[in-house]
Amino acid sequence: MPRSAHAKHLIAVCGLAFMLAACSSTKEPEYVERPVAELYNTAQNLLDQKEYQKAAKAFDEVERQHPYSVWATKATLMSAYSYYQNNKYDDAISALDRFISLHPANADAAYAYYLKALSYYEQISDVRRDQQMTENAMQSLDDVIRRFPDSKYARDAKLKKDLTVDHMAGKEMSVGRYYQDRGDFLPAINRFKKVVSDYQTTTHVPEALSRLTECYLALGLTGEAQKTASVLGYNFPGSEWYKDSYDLVLDKKTADGADEGWWDATTGAISSLF
Repeated sequence: MPRSAHAKHLIAVCGLAFMLAACSSTKEPEYVERPVAELYNTAQNLLDQKEYQKAAKAFDEVERQHPYSVWATKATLMSAYSYYQNNKYDDAISALDRFISLHPANADAAYAYYLKALSYYEQISDVRRDQQMTENAMQSLDDVIRRFPDSKYARDAKLKKDLTVDHMAGKEMSVGRYYQDRGDFLPAINRFKKVVSDYQTTTHVPEALSRLTECYLALGLTGEAQKTASVLGYNFPGSEWYKDSYDLVLDKKTADGADEGWWDATTGAISSLF
């Protein structure tokens, strides 16, 4: 073989050897089955060290290697908890759905439902964005309250549900203010009325009534504005929103030459919206 051809052959062989070595170095590590207690303890140690992502994977390995053991059931829940702590909420929800599906009567089922609700709750975004996550959180919190009414998880779920309802009312207010600022008073009124009717226990109701008053006045519906301001004063007499609405309607009535005792007359016909 000519020297040049021999050199080319040698280079090709070396290149092939290099490629094979590179491929072998990137191979997945060889599967090694380990005792279930050893796997679980390793995962728990990682969790204790706050290595949440590694802990989640280690708990997943318990389930993968020993799917029918009692350890696997607990590992599924602990994997979800690790994902939750690592802010990997979608992975946590997936693991929790699997746990609930496979072990609906398990003693930890209440906690699984609660952790799923928290995984949605933690993702509730700004009121200006889509509120699908808020609705998911609401539904999951309701599941906890309905299924486990006497549990400690239900008590906390009720508190978080109140905050979630307030958040949803805030979304309606945000959209209503947007329409009002644009001069689109009818859709604004619909949003504010929804807050008053559907979210009566939230902190947004006084503002909603005040803005309804403003929108009615902007449309020339003085009577409706007067009634709404009266309802606001009856239910929230110390609110700054009421003071502003009262002054606004009073100015309008005075400018029109009407009786300034409108509030007492209207209030007498209104007991309460709630």
